[in-house]
Amino acid sequence: METQQAVGSSARPAGRKRLPRAERERQILAVAEEVFAGDGYQDTSMDDIAQRVGLSKPMLYEYFGSKEGLLLACLEKAKRELLESTMRAAEKAVGPEQLLHDCLLAFFRFGEDHAQAWALLRNESAVPSSSVHTELESIRLQQTELTASLMRVARPDLEPLQLEAFAEAIIGACERLALWRERRPEITPQDATRHLMTLLLPSLRPPAA
Repeated sequence: METQQAVGSSARPAGRKRLPRAERERQILAVAEEVFAGDGYQDTSMDDIAQRVGLSKPMLYEYFGSKEGLLLACLEKAKRELLESTMRAAEKAVGPEQLLHDCLLAFFRFGEDHAQAWALLRNESAVPSSSVHTELESIRLQQTELTASLMRVARPDLEPLQLEAFAEAIIGACERLALWRERRPEITPQDATRHLMTLLLPSLRPPAA
């Protein structure tokens, strides 16, 4: 893990606009997400990110502590944005089938509209860090729990363990279809949603009495 001890050279260069801390953090995360997604964690240097942001390297460490800390902040941002996208879709849906459809579509659109965040989520499983792996799994768990809650609306007759199993299977299918779309760029988010809904619709409908 790359760390920085000396911070004596973190003086702000003359003439550079001083941004509020929250705005500066957003700026750093946007740049870091782009660099991590494009170059990968191992090949990314804090010097490169600091140069692109326009900060000194010691100041970058002052914000996030380490390269791993910066990556974790990027993953947390992606996690939050993915949840927000899915929840917005859920709020507008009418009926269980539309609910699942719109949330699946939100997931696939997230990967397209936030390509850098998706690349980050997809690629950083190779990072040799238990903290990163834990954060990645928390993102998966977040989506699994949300999916289980949606399935509970559609199938209140299912046992909790069945709902959990269904949700795990759906999230796994979403991840594989997202990867498949990278090999088949002609497949739109709507196409992927339609294919998955065809598979899932029988499970949404309670068995006939």
